[in-house]
This record gives sequence, structure tokens and C-alpha cells, in this order.
Amino acid sequence: MTKHHRQLPPPAAPRTVSPQLQRAKMLDRVEERLRAVLDEEHRRWRTTDARGAGLVESLAELVSAGGDRARPTVFLTGYLAAGGDPGAPAPVDAAAALELLDTCTLIRADIRENAALRRGIPTLHVSRAAEHEHGGWAGEARRFGEASATLAGDLALALADRLAARLPAEPWRVWDELRRERTIGSYGHQALAAEYLEDPWPGRCVAGCDRGCSAGWYALRHPLRLGAALAARPDLDAVYAAYARPLHAAWRLRGFLDGGPEFTWDAEMLRELLLDAEERDTAERLIDELVCRARHTVAAPPLAEGWREELAAFAVRVAARDA
Repeated sequence: MTKHHRQLPPPAAPRTVSPQLQRAKMLDRVEERLRAVLDEEHRRWRTTDARGAGLVESLAELVSAGGDRARPTVFLTGYLAAGGDPGAPAPVDAAAALELLDTCTLIRADIRENAALRRGIPTLHVSRAAEHEHGGWAGEARRFGEASATLAGDLALALADRLAARLPAEPWRVWDELRRERTIGSYGHQALAAEYLEDPWPGRCVAGCDRGCSAGWYALRHPLRLGAALAARPDLDAVYAAYARPLHAAWRLRGFLDGGPEFTWDAEMLRELLLDAEERDTAERLIDELVCRARHTVAAPPLAEGWREELAAFAVRVAARDA
């Protein structure tokens, strides 16, 4: 009697995790790391210095309010595209450090611009000034609020540097460069505004951001380069720089045309006075050209599976019109 054996199907090949899912999983770990860092700092102070713990709580509230996590997202994109290990702890620390650095920058910008809200909640200098006034404390409420917020920014920066201190030598060098050039760029931006020389039309960005640009190098170029350095891919440093430059220009043009947060009443007036339908079409074509230029730079270099397409799609999303 012949026995019939049922032939089993071959084992299924393991499914490749999409670039978007890889990055999303790492961003979830970044959120956990941020909470752990701030919880640890709060535990350190709550039994010995209630006022110090209160400052940590204020910072933690702002960080947990969210935001787009733009710098960590760009950094992780550069890291994973370079073939970095998605399970490693170092990129999570670096991404958390970038978010804390960004928080420090936002706190100080809110003070300079006397902003009332950030991420849907009162800005730190406003909430601390209100606490001072409600308590009937000595001194001027506004100055107390601004000083308290500045110290919260200092704390965010100290925590960021503590995380970044664990980076290997080359990524730390990029981090240090990012920190210094962001500071100089921010000052340059403020000085131009104070001297009535600031132009809302992003012509400098289109021509090519100069060294220390407070927006372009910090927003895209440096986080991507940090990702390449941490993945031990120095060959991608120039590639990422060439990718970031036109993409940043396209993003700035989009902000000008659509009225992004950095383009206030003077940009709105300039748009209404100078840009007719034909000129807007010309600007839109320029955005498309810049995006195509950015996509072209990542068409050939060796990147991790799926990430060439993701970097190309990312460029389109960065410069897309508001819904």
C-alpha cells in the first residue's frame, strides 16, 4: 500500500519591515527615553528640592505636549537610510538629545518673541509669570517668568548634552558643530531683524544657505549628517549635504507661499503685493525643481533597502502644499 505524503509549502520568507515602520518604532523608543530621562530627573529633586522638581515638571509638560519631533525624525531617517541598526540604543539617545535641544531653542525663542502659546499650552515664561503674580511674590512677574523659562531651557540643554556625551567621537563632533552653528545662526537671524535687514523672501536659501544658517543646516543637514556619522557611513556626509540644501530651499519657499510659522505679517504683505498668479506658478515650479534636485542626489548612493525611495518620498512631503 503506497503512502501519500502531503507536500508542505516552503517556509515563507521573512517580511521586510518598511522604512516608515522602522522609523516609527524607533520614534516610540525616543518617546520612552524622553519620559525616562525627565522622570529620573524629577525623582532626583522631588525629595530634596521641591522648587527644582517644579522646574523639571514644567519642562516635562512642554516635552510631553508633543510637536512634530522634526529633528529626531530627520536624524533617524539619515541613520536608517545609512544602514544603522534600528535596535541600537545610541541613536535613541541621540534623537532624544536633539528633541531636548530643540525644546531649549523653542523656549528661548518664545521668550524673545513673547509668544503666548507653544504646542497648545501656555509658554513657560507666561505660565511662570502667572504663578508669580498669583502668589503675590516679590519682584516683577514678567522678569521672574522669563528667568524661570531660561533656566528650564538651560536644564533641557544640560540633559541633551548628557545624552550626547555618550556618542562616539565622530558623531559627537557633528553634534558639537550643530550646537555651535545653531547658536551663531540664531544670533544672526535676530541681528538681521533688529537691523531691519531681514527679508521674508527666502532668496538666500534658494541661492544656497551659507555656513551657520539658523534654519537649513540645523533643520535638515546636520541631523542627516549625524545619522550618517552614527551609522559609520562617512561616505554619505557629502550626499546628505547635497540632498539637504535644495530640500531646505524648497521647504522655505513653501513656507513663504503658504504662510508657515516663520513667515509672519511682513511675508504676508509681500506675498499680496508682489506675487500675482504667474509669479506664484513660477515659485511652484522652482519648488518642484528643487525637490527633483534633492531626489536626484539619493538616486545612486548605496543606501539601506527601501530607503532610497523613502528619501525621495520624504523630499516630496517636506515641500508639499498644506492640505
